[in-house]
Amino acid sequence: MLTSALAIYDSTADKVTFLDFVKDNMLAFFLATGFSALSIIVIILVLLRKARKAEAAAKLAANDTQKLNEKLEIALKKAEDASLAKTSFLNNMSHDIRTPMNVILGYAQLMENELNGKDIPEALEHLEKLQQSGNLLLSIINNVLDMARIESGRMEIDENYCRIEDVWKSLFAVFDEKARKKNISLHYTMNVEHEHVLTDVTKVKEILVNILSNAIKYTPAGGSVMVYVDELPCDESGYMIVRIRISDTGIGMSQDYLTKIFEAFTREKNTTKSKIAGTGLGMSIVKNYVDLLGGTIDVESELGKGSTFTVTLKHRIADERYYVKKHIEEPGTGNEILEGRNILLAEDNDLNAEIAEAILECAGLRIERVENGIQCVNRILKMPAGTYDMIFMDIQMPQMDGYKATQTIRNLPDKDKACIPIIAMTANAFAEDKRKTMEAGMNAHLSKPLNVPELMDTIRKFCDGK
Repeated sequence: MLTSALAIYDSTADKVTFLDFVKDNMLAFFLATGFSALSIIVIILVLLRKARKAEAAAKLAANDTQKLNEKLEIALKKAEDASLAKTSFLNNMSHDIRTPMNVILGYAQLMENELNGKDIPEALEHLEKLQQSGNLLLSIINNVLDMARIESGRMEIDENYCRIEDVWKSLFAVFDEKARKKNISLHYTMNVEHEHVLTDVTKVKEILVNILSNAIKYTPAGGSVMVYVDELPCDESGYMIVRIRISDTGIGMSQDYLTKIFEAFTREKNTTKSKIAGTGLGMSIVKNYVDLLGGTIDVESELGKGSTFTVTLKHRIADERYYVKKHIEEPGTGNEILEGRNILLAEDNDLNAEIAEAILECAGLRIERVENGIQCVNRILKMPAGTYDMIFMDIQMPQMDGYKATQTIRNLPDKDKACIPIIAMTANAFAEDKRKTMEAGMNAHLSKPLNVPELMDTIRKFCDGK
């Protein structure tokens, strides 16, 4: 209609305004305008409807997201609670197991000391087997607890000073005797330029102990175990790389088993058939420790011919102040320095206290015992400064634990009393337990079951020069 109307004006000579056009074509104009307006309104309504649907969907999604977040927060809280419960369980389990193990191994050590020099070979043999079984049980317990802590992600690096050769001397002092009893030739060579390093000594020893223990365990009588320790070039300034190769002529492993040797709870069939004791956790722990320390581990083995483990670890090179200071502070080695020293022992377990007293008294020390932290603090307050040379402090005690007792003593106004050496003697043996004892103000940490040489060295260290 508009098109035909426009065509009429094309032939008209006079000028036509838009208003004239509208007046002449009122119906067509309003119909066209109404249709356009209606189309726009319809489009707007459609868009509004879509917007409402989108808004409703967004609100629904937001509600679902909020519910999901709430569920995730609840799940996270439950996971955190479970992790804390697991950590608490592990700590309690470690403490509760190590306490009776301290009694068993402690009494075995006392019996061995009493029987030495006496012609009772059968009793000594039985005692030796008791100690071997006790140490095996302790090793199994440690492996299970370590594995659980690795899985929970709570394993930490505790870097400290060591001399590489001293690490190997301490290991060979243990394994040389085992190798001789089994008629196995055990040798090692060392070619290291930087022997003073900073590393997690405990974890490094655990790696080497597991590999060496397996090498001797799975090597028959008449075989040999060789250890090669070499330093490799390192591009990073201030660091060194040590490569350790441990080769044995043992029973070896199948190629199929080598693909899963580092999986937890796995063991080679020929080792289980031969009834060799073990949990199948050692190599898994070794791999996790090596990874934690940023190293590598490789295995080569052949059934009936033996195995070779190659471990590379990067250590920070210790500067001179570490080992010069270490040399200067080296304590005396004679027992004469211990004679007549007074020890205050805070221990709530009667059997553990009896063992500690027997071991310490054999070294010429005088012992006084209290049963909790409150009694320990009161005894220090009551007696003159200098009455005791040091305190051996248990951690888990009733009424006041070892941490609180130590902090209370350190805050005493009498500085002579406040600075008395305090050594933790506890079944809490994890790295964070040692750190907590240091943070509480203690001077050293000894784990149960007690290592008698380590115990005596610690006492000498704090008695030396007094």
